[in-house]
Amino acid sequence: MERIREGAASIGVGGGVFYNPKMGKLRDISILLLRAAKIRKAKLLDATAATGIRGIRYALEAGVVDTTMLDINSAAYRNAKANARLNRVKANVLGKSLQDFAGSAQRAFDAIDLDPFGSPAPLVYDALRLSKDGTILMVTATDTATLCGAEGSACQRIYGAKPIHNELCHEGGVRILLNFIARNAGQFNFGIEPLLSIADMHYMRVFVRLHRGAREATASVGSGGFVAYCSRCHNFAYKKGVVAQPDTTCNNCGARMQAYGPMWLGALKDAKLVSEMAALSSKYGEGTKRFVTLLNEELDIPFFYSVPKATSYLKMGSIPIDKVVNALGKRHSVSRTHFEKDVIKTTAGIGDVLAAVAKAK
Repeated sequence: MERIREGAASIGVGGGVFYNPKMGKLRDISILLLRAAKIRKAKLLDATAATGIRGIRYALEAGVVDTTMLDINSAAYRNAKANARLNRVKANVLGKSLQDFAGSAQRAFDAIDLDPFGSPAPLVYDALRLSKDGTILMVTATDTATLCGAEGSACQRIYGAKPIHNELCHEGGVRILLNFIARNAGQFNFGIEPLLSIADMHYMRVFVRLHRGAREATASVGSGGFVAYCSRCHNFAYKKGVVAQPDTTCNNCGARMQAYGPMWLGALKDAKLVSEMAALSSKYGEGTKRFVTLLNEELDIPFFYSVPKATSYLKMGSIPIDKVVNALGKRHSVSRTHFEKDVIKTTAGIGDVLAAVAKAK
């Protein structure tokens, strides 16, 4: 059995049990979030434990005092149990599925981690059964082809949404996932507060805090809506509402825009919490620190403009994106984003963006 060191944990990996070292950065970020959230004496459920690396690191690095880890795979169950002993972490490790556990558990958790292979959709309902006011749900989706529109019919079937299949797809997929969680949470009288939302490599990951109450649940459902996209000039527009918005006319070039959604159109992060995460990130690897810094600095507004697509529309050659950022920054808020390269988030409209691109040549 191979011995792996990650963070404060040392684990054995073998017997076909899945462990992905490339996800170490995401585990760092999850730990940073729980540390920044300052959950005291937390009870945490890792619903898809595999080797147990997440649950063990939460106990060793994030101050979690009561850890429960589930995995229906017998080899993974044995591996997680052995790794908990190896790290002297007192954990309740069970060879059960989340569905079976939710039907018998008599308590709720302060934090629940869902990190399945593929879609988390079948697990969200049972995670909500184990939640309470203030619970933090950490949900990973690796079915990015579905959420990003390459498999549009699957997204409509699983998440009840029409996905975007262009440069906005990763942010759009995150927002579809958040809206799915919000609508399911509403059945339990929970509203959601996104703490952090990420799309990176092959996954999407959202962290939300649940707030109990009919008013909170209704407000969360009302934060869903639709985005319209112009394939000619790459403009976009969005509107909140539970009723589908029709395709509309682009206010820049007059072309017909296509509507996508429903998806979450509210905030993607808690700015104060992510700032605290950035302050704590110096103790982790340089890759983690850079990524959290970018998450902290990016504007929390829906969607962005592609500079290469803007130059193509204007029939220009390529230009340095920093020139566009500097030009827009004189009158508008502007930032880069982790969702895509060579794009900008800004409070400016498409007209000002195109003008800044034209002047930057």
